[in-house]
Amino acid sequence: MVAETGGFTQTAERLGRTQPAISQQIKKLEELIGQQLLRREGPRAELTPAGRDFLSYARQILTLNDQVVGLFENPGVSGRLRFGIPSEFAVSLLPKIVSRFAKAYPNVLLEVFSDLSRNLVAEGQQKKYDLILALQDRPTPTNPEHIKTDELVWVTSGGVRALSEEKIPLIAAPDGCIYRQRALRVLGQAKRPWRIVYTNPDLTGIKAAIEEGMGITVLARSTVPENLSIIESSPHLPKLGSIGISLKQINKTTGNAEQVLAEYVKIGLTKENRF
Repeated sequence: MVAETGGFTQTAERLGRTQPAISQQIKKLEELIGQQLLRREGPRAELTPAGRDFLSYARQILTLNDQVVGLFENPGVSGRLRFGIPSEFAVSLLPKIVSRFAKAYPNVLLEVFSDLSRNLVAEGQQKKYDLILALQDRPTPTNPEHIKTDELVWVTSGGVRALSEEKIPLIAAPDGCIYRQRALRVLGQAKRPWRIVYTNPDLTGIKAAIEEGMGITVLARSTVPENLSIIESSPHLPKLGSIGISLKQINKTTGNAEQVLAEYVKIGLTKENRF
C-alpha cells in the first residue's frame, strides 16, 4: 500500500492505522529481509530496487494465500454473482479486492455493474443484483448494513487556480449523485457561486476532466485516485462532511459466493483492511 500511495501518511489514512504503526511495520519487514525496501524523500516514499523486486513477490504470496484458503475453506463456492457498485469504487478500490476474490474462487462467475447508488437501491432494481455497495447521504452506523463512514473532500489536479475564479467550476456526476448534491448544498449555504462545467457518470471521465484543469470535484477520501490532489483546507471552499458506505446482501445464505465476497469487501473497506 505504501508503494501504491507513495507515502506513509496516505497509507495510514487508507488502512485506518496511525502513521507510526505503518512505519514500524515497514521497519520490521526491512530488518527481516536485511534490505532497504523504501527510500524516504520528504513526505514521499519510493521503492528501492530491492523494494521493487520484493513487491512483485509479495503480491504473488498474497494471491497464492487466497487461492489456498479458498480451496480448503470453501471448496464448494461456485455460481454466478452479480455485484452492483458506484463507479468511483469500481475504478479506485474494488479492482484489487475483486481480483483477489476471483483468483481465490475461480468457479464463481462474477459480474460487476456500476451505477449511481440511488439507482442501485431503487425499488424494483435491487433484484438485479446479489450484492450492492451503496453510498448513504447520512451515515447510520447502527444499521447492520453500514460498513464505513468516509469523509468527502474537494479534489483537484494539483493546483487550486480554479478557486480564484468568480464561480467555482465543478466537475460532477449527473443529477442524483450524492457527491454532487452535497457540493451544491454546502456551496449554497456558504453563498459561494458555482457552475457545472462538465458532467460524466463515470469516475474515469471525471478524472480525465480534472487532469485537463477544467475544474474540481468531490469524492470520498478513500476513493481519490493517486494522481489527483485533495484540497485539505481553503478559505474558498466549505467543509463537505461525511457519507456512509453500506453493503446490502440480497441473499444471506451462509457460505455461498455472495457471503464470501461480502466478507472480502467488508475487510477491504474498513480499518481492519488486510488488502
